[in-house]
Amino acid sequence: LQSPGNGLGGNQMRIVITGATGFIGSNLAKLFLKKGAEVFVLVRPESTHLDVLPKDEKLHVVSCGLSNVMDCVSYIKEADAFFHLAWGGVNRQEIDSPEVQAKNVADSLDCIRAAKALNCRMFMDAGSRVEYGLTDGFMQEDIECHPVNQYGKAKWEFYQKAPLCTDLGLHYVHLRFFSVYGTGDHPWSIISTLVRELPAGNKVSLSACRHQWNFMYIDDAVEAVYELYEQLPQSADAGVKKNGLVSTIVNIASKDTRVLKDFVEEIHSIAGGAGELEYGTFVQAKEGALSIKPDISRLTLLTSGWQERFTFRQGIEIMMKKEKENKNL
Repeated sequence: LQSPGNGLGGNQMRIVITGATGFIGSNLAKLFLKKGAEVFVLVRPESTHLDVLPKDEKLHVVSCGLSNVMDCVSYIKEADAFFHLAWGGVNRQEIDSPEVQAKNVADSLDCIRAAKALNCRMFMDAGSRVEYGLTDGFMQEDIECHPVNQYGKAKWEFYQKAPLCTDLGLHYVHLRFFSVYGTGDHPWSIISTLVRELPAGNKVSLSACRHQWNFMYIDDAVEAVYELYEQLPQSADAGVKKNGLVSTIVNIASKDTRVLKDFVEEIHSIAGGAGELEYGTFVQAKEGALSIKPDISRLTLLTSGWQERFTFRQGIEIMMKKEKENKNL
């Protein structure tokens, strides 16, 4: 591979993304390309999901796994920001594996070192709502966390070690994603399942759906991340700076929190009442039906009042339209 250069070139953005073949990562890459950035995506040499990446002359696919992430430096040379969204062992077999999750933490720390070697000014990583653990209360970024599974514990452990960023002179944001939905999400997610099965007239097995939940459309989620990237270094302190550098957690979630059954019934309505909802027949995960109530005041403050563009109904209507188009292909 020939290196595309080593200068930042004025205001040109050069962005590095791990996990770019994933749902959030691929859409974040697409947004940065739309904004005119040079985007470098680090993918495992054996990856079979390159087809989800956007087609663009400014997209550079770098064959580089997390275990040897420093190898990307000689190719990319220099970048402005590093978005670390990759994380192994999110399936049921490995989500509780201490060995797999410990490797994730170690590899993520190496990503910070790679960002420093690339002269990045900012490092962002994908945290998770599961870091909060067994709480039914309002999820504000600074509350004490008690994650249940090894995945959540590892995400929380990495955040506690991430002051390495400020030690190395990098702005740092731990992006705590809640339930992001849209076309391309896991086919087994509740939204994907309802959007696919209800219009086809099928039954969908559900929990009692009495707990609070929060859904954010994918385009809004990546826009929120972009706004943080654009605005944070110049923003007022807001209690997130240490020695002049940003170091904070930000919940990436919607302002729309309601009882899950309300969301489900809205999808059923959009589907014209087709299909059948079977409440109370789905077996919950071991942590049970916990309510999700994210506080998004920090996101709003740090993005100068940025607001979502898509209502839940609009997001679902877009998904249903695409589902119908795909079936007619």
